[in-house]
Amino acid sequence: MSSEQNPALDAEAAAVEGPRPRRLTYAAVLAALEGVGLVAGGLWVLVLGVTGDPDDRQQAVTLGITLVVLALLPLLAARGLLLRRGWSRGPAVITQIMALPVAYTLLQADSMAIPAGIAIAVIAVAALVLLVNSETTRALGIKGPGRAE
Repeated sequence: MSSEQNPALDAEAAAVEGPRPRRLTYAAVLAALEGVGLVAGGLWVLVLGVTGDPDDRQQAVTLGITLVVLALLPLLAARGLLLRRGWSRGPAVITQIMALPVAYTLLQADSMAIPAGIAIAVIAVAALVLLVNSETTRALGIKGPGRAE
């Protein structure tokens, strides 16, 4: 059914086409920040694995490559959020949920990892709050349960 036949589609398109809410932009920035952090960490581990003297060079290289590949999820989600694609909220939420156990593990460490754990936890919780906000949901054109018309 086209938008000419269904005026509800025109109203939905107009709601999505308005100015991008700040909360959506902030959520995209936080997701991109996480992606950049994963790329930086992955490249750091990769370079140390190749040039340094790790216990297991293959394991270090594998971890570095894995972190860089994992960075694609939040980076693609951030791009989708900026472009107001409804599909992008799922990967962004998944990224935040995956970050929480990492933050918890870092907080349990007895080292300099504790500030990193705090930063990751704060970013993940803030991004989750921004992503589930009703303004963000409307801007992405996501309908709640029982509202699929």
